[in-house]
Amino acid sequence: MPSLDVSDVLLDPDFMTSDLVCNRQTVIMGDNGRPQSTLLSTPFSGVVTTNSGLNMDRREDGTLIKGAINIHTQFALTSGDASSKADEIIWKGKTYIVSQVLNNQHYGNGFVKAICELKPLSG
Repeated sequence: MPSLDVSDVLLDPDFMTSDLVCNRQTVIMGDNGRPQSTLLSTPFSGVVTTNSGLNMDRREDGTLIKGAINIHTQFALTSGDASSKADEIIWKGKTYIVSQVLNNQHYGNGFVKAICELKPLSG
């Protein structure tokens, strides 16, 4: 199993979706010499699978829908660090935040598995 290459499956158009969009905050140096944040939207492809499905938590002040998906892709995603924000993924009209990126090189060259949590709606 350690040398299992599933690239053919993960790159198969029957499994892969091409309607994913990665929104990434980048910092560039402005004309005035100050850092300026800008949003870079990049379409990419990957295989989307369910992680925890959609769950509704009932709370005193209303309801909250939570959920997560997994994305298997060769596109370089980031969960953020001290100097950058996590990528936001748009898929089927919903926005997800990349919470964890796992190296899946053992499935094929260059693949990662990103765990993405549904972005909460803000009031």
